[in-house]
Amino acid sequence: MVNQFTINLGFYMLMPYLAAHLSGTLGLAGWLVGLVLGVRNFSQQGMFLVGGTLADRFGYKPLIVAGCVLRTLGFATLGLVGSLPALLAASAATGLAGALFNPAVRAYLAADAGERRVEAFALFNVFYQAGILLGPLVGMVLTGVDFRVTCLVSAGIFALLSVVQIRALPARGGRKADQGTGERILAQWRGILANRPFLLFATAMIGSYVLTFQVYLALPLDVRRLGGDGRFGTVAVAVLFAVSGLSTIVGQTRVTAWCKARYEPGQALVRGLAVMGLAFVPLLLATAVPVPAPGPGLWLLAAVPPTLAALLLAVGTMIAYPFEMDTIVRLCGDRLVATHYGLYNTVCGVGITLGNLLTGAALDAAREAGVPALPWAALLALGLACAAALHGLHRSGRLASPAPRPAAV
Repeated sequence: MVNQFTINLGFYMLMPYLAAHLSGTLGLAGWLVGLVLGVRNFSQQGMFLVGGTLADRFGYKPLIVAGCVLRTLGFATLGLVGSLPALLAASAATGLAGALFNPAVRAYLAADAGERRVEAFALFNVFYQAGILLGPLVGMVLTGVDFRVTCLVSAGIFALLSVVQIRALPARGGRKADQGTGERILAQWRGILANRPFLLFATAMIGSYVLTFQVYLALPLDVRRLGGDGRFGTVAVAVLFAVSGLSTIVGQTRVTAWCKARYEPGQALVRGLAVMGLAFVPLLLATAVPVPAPGPGLWLLAAVPPTLAALLLAVGTMIAYPFEMDTIVRLCGDRLVATHYGLYNTVCGVGITLGNLLTGAALDAAREAGVPALPWAALLALGLACAAALHGLHRSGRLASPAPRPAAV
């Protein structure tokens, strides 16, 4: 738990301010800034499967530590270099670091929690969101001094975390049967790709990540569309993030306990996705309200519907996330857990990229056609469609644990 909080603290105190540093301090063109940031995302999403496989092969602790050490080097380099090749290498290193420790952290937690995985992942999400909430605030103070200070402090946090984990984190790992090299690993990958319930579940869950990402994309854009780029717009966007993070910190464990007492895992997932889709109803209804003149009425219209959407997205995530992580372990039969998490992250990461491109296109089309309801209707439909897909998987029994495999001869 402390590991994930610290990872998010160090990451989010730096990344929100990296683009401004690249374009402002270093004077890079916009497409070069996009390239540097894109390399980080590509190296992380593209290597999740490899990171998960290595975690199952060598144990979870070595991959967690290796990822933290690599991110230490990457973040320190970002603050000390100015040439494009060095920036690309540092960005790729930070992305690869995430690919190494993310699947391992989740597999470690699943192994250590045993039968209490749902409760463990609920608490995990509290620490996760706390790091996201606190990181940008710390980064804002440090970046006010110098962005290089932010980079070096973040690198120092990861270095300290690496030392603490080397000394204090107990070793955990996959089963001996999960280990292998060469042809055996390729056979394991083929086996995962043949796990149809797992792939169907991963595909159905893409929508949840596309929807929750709109806290960073569509909702801030809508706030600034009506509220402008001045102080009000900045404060309203900050409120979005605060509502999302604080509601999770305060309510996650209570929501999980309430849902576990009343619903099967599949039912909780369906309800969580439905709430995420319905989160865009306030924005959809707001498009029917005439835009008032500048003043309190305009500020309310700019801030209240997006804030309600952010709150409902957080509630939907609170409902679904612990059961989502637990379902992955059940669908893989508690074998090659980190590898399954790695492939799952890759599938959802590709889905987020495509979903954001389509959401951006819908926002542009809505503005040009004068149909502001278009993106919100599309996101509502996406949430309900994914909820329906999960309902079908639950009703057909595909979200249950697989039957035990016969012993190999």
